[in-house]
Amino acid sequence: MSGDGGGEDRGGTAAGTGTEGASPAGPGAATGTAARLQKLFEGHRLTPTQRRIAHCMVRRAGDAPFLSSVELAELAGVSQPSVTRFAVALGFDGYPALRKHLREVAPAPAARGADTYNEYQQAVQAEIDNLRHLAAVLADPGPVVRAGRLFAASRPLPVLGLRAASAQAAGFAYFARKVHPDVRLLDEGGTMLTDRVDAAVRAGASTLLCFALPRHPREVVDALEYARAAGLTVVTVADSAFAPVARHTDLLLPAAVGTGLAFDTACAPMLLGRVLLEAMCDALPDAQARLEEFDAKAAERGLFVE
Repeated sequence: MSGDGGGEDRGGTAAGTGTEGASPAGPGAATGTAARLQKLFEGHRLTPTQRRIAHCMVRRAGDAPFLSSVELAELAGVSQPSVTRFAVALGFDGYPALRKHLREVAPAPAARGADTYNEYQQAVQAEIDNLRHLAAVLADPGPVVRAGRLFAASRPLPVLGLRAASAQAAGFAYFARKVHPDVRLLDEGGTMLTDRVDAAVRAGASTLLCFALPRHPREVVDALEYARAAGLTVVTVADSAFAPVARHTDLLLPAAVGTGLAFDTACAPMLLGRVLLEAMCDALPDAQARLEEFDAKAAERGLFVE
């Protein structure tokens, strides 16, 4: 399935169907391996093809230590020699050495009844794993706190999200407007997008928040490049630290998407958006007063039925 919002890495052999593809690791193991993979890849200058391989390995973290180079190449949609060059770029003699390293640092297998899960339950379990990984990432709150301060200081605050990411951007903007004096949602592409970025800059914007999810529209990459050239600090919530938007982002906050269904699921990016809202509220001295004012007016108007 390659429709808007579908996963990039569904082509090729599914993990676990090859001679070495079956992974004994459970959800907790996958979460730990994903964190280790992110650390392993950090600080390396990777080509777009190598970033695609890295992205695939993070998304299939539980299987990564048990995939052959051919299986990984098929899953990532690249050539087998590209997988070898990727391992060398990380400082290993070849892919077997990389896989051996991953197996040595992989968490111990966790017992579970995965074989009894149907495909819908498996999709839910995968999202639970993504949320666990996000919780582990948030053990260091520094990046989120920094982002919250940037949002609070930007007047206006443009929020960009196209196609599959438009719902995430709209949800953030809806709640942000309750505490931030000027939030501008950019959820339509086309030639007007750069005009709206220019308008935000002229009005005094200093930061742009972007939600970027697969499949990544070219317009988003171009818009972020334009925004940075216009002087904006770009903060991006993306499905991976290796997403195409990474090189046009000043602060990237990763939150994995689920790929077990026909269309990707984005519980972790949505929750990260709410966490960023909390950080922004903490940085806005009048946030609580604005919320109380809204609640009072809502009660007067009978806005809600409960």
